[in-house]
Amino acid sequence: MSETGFCPELGDDVREVRDWVHEFARTVVRPAGAEWDEREETPWPVIQEAAKIGLYSLDFFAQQWFEPSGLGLIVAFEELFWGDAGIGLSIVGTGLAAAALSASGTPEQIGQWLPQMFGTPDDVKLGAFCASEPDAGSDVGAIRTRAVHDEASGDWILNGVKTWATNGGIADVHVIVASVDPSLGTRGQASFVVPPGTPGLSMGQKFKKHGIRASHTAEVVLDNVRLPGSCLLGGKEKLDARLARVREGGRAGEQAAMRTFETTRPSVAAMAVGIARAGFEYARDYAREREQFGRKIGENQAIAFLLADMATRVDVARLMTWRAAWMARNGKTFEQAEGSMCKLVAGETAVWVTEQAIQILGGAGYTREHPVERFHRDAKIYTIFEGTSEIQRLIIGRAVTGLPVR
Repeated sequence: MSETGFCPELGDDVREVRDWVHEFARTVVRPAGAEWDEREETPWPVIQEAAKIGLYSLDFFAQQWFEPSGLGLIVAFEELFWGDAGIGLSIVGTGLAAAALSASGTPEQIGQWLPQMFGTPDDVKLGAFCASEPDAGSDVGAIRTRAVHDEASGDWILNGVKTWATNGGIADVHVIVASVDPSLGTRGQASFVVPPGTPGLSMGQKFKKHGIRASHTAEVVLDNVRLPGSCLLGGKEKLDARLARVREGGRAGEQAAMRTFETTRPSVAAMAVGIARAGFEYARDYAREREQFGRKIGENQAIAFLLADMATRVDVARLMTWRAAWMARNGKTFEQAEGSMCKLVAGETAVWVTEQAIQILGGAGYTREHPVERFHRDAKIYTIFEGTSEIQRLIIGRAVTGLPVR
C-alpha cells in the first residue's frame, strides 16, 4: 500500500493480522454467536478470550490504528464481524470511546485513560462513548446534557441523560459529550471523561434490540456528576479559546461528537462489510449443495445472478471502505465525503445482501436453524447508528453540491 496512491493490495503484516483474526472469528466467535444472541447479554467469556490472545487490548488497537496503509483495523473488523456482529461489537465497542479520547484529549489524558478503557487479560475493562440523547439522535445540536463549570473549585458538574450508549453503565470509563454553552449549539459542546466509580453516573434502561443483541446498549444517567478540571478533554484553556472564537463569529473547528463519528466511519463500514460477506458466503455454499427439481439450486440463473450481484456489492463496499480508510490514514481530505460514502454503501449493502441470503435459503433461512436471519437482524443497525443513511446522504449531498442542503 503506497503512501502516494491507493492500491487495493494488502501488505504481508496486514494479511497476517487478517488471517489471525479470521481464525479467532471462525473457531471462537461464530460458534458462540447464536447463544449470546439468545441470551442478550455481554459475552464476557469471549471478550476475555480475545484479551488473552491480545486481540482485545490497547496494544492491538494502537498498532492497527497506526498501521501505515490505514487498513489494519479495517480488515480485522471485517473478519471479526464476519464471525458475529453482536459479539464483534462487544469486543470493539470500547474503540469508539478510545477514538473520542484520542481525537480530543491531551497526550496526558490519552496516556492516563486509554489503558483504563481496556484493562488487562486478567481484569478486562470497557469504555463507552455517550453522545445521543432521547431528543438528540441525528440532531447532535439538540444535546441537553449540561456541563457547568464551578469557578471556585475548578470542577465541572454534569447533568443529563444519554441513550443508545454501547457499554453504557457497565463501562469503567465513559466519555460524555455535553453542552457547555447551549446558545452556541454544536459549537458549544465539549467532551468529558468520567472515571470509574464516579458518584452520580448510573445505568438507566437497558435496551432489548432487534439485532446485535450480545452488545450491551443502555441509557446513562448523569446526576450531579462532579469531575475535576483534568477530565475536560483538551483542557479548559483550549475550550475557552474555541468558544471565544465562536462568539466573535469565527470558526470553531469540528464538533466533538461529529469528529469522533467521521474518524470511525470506515471502521463501522468494515463491520457491515463483514456481515454482508458472511451472508453472501453462507447463501453461496447453500446454493452449491441444496437440490430442487433434480439439480443444485445454484444452477438456476435466478439464484446464480442473485449471488453474482451479492458478491459484486460486497466487493464494491469493501473497496470504498478501504479507500476511505487509506485516505484518512494518509491525511487526504474527504472532498466528496468519502467517509460517509463508504458507511452508506456498506450499511445498505449489508441489509440487502443478508435479505437475499434469507431468500435463497427460503423457509429454512427464516428459521434460527441457520444464521442468515441473525445476519439480517444484525445488519439493519448499520443504516441507523453512527449516522443514519439519510444523514450520510445529507453529508454527501452537501459535499458534492457545495450547497447548504437541508
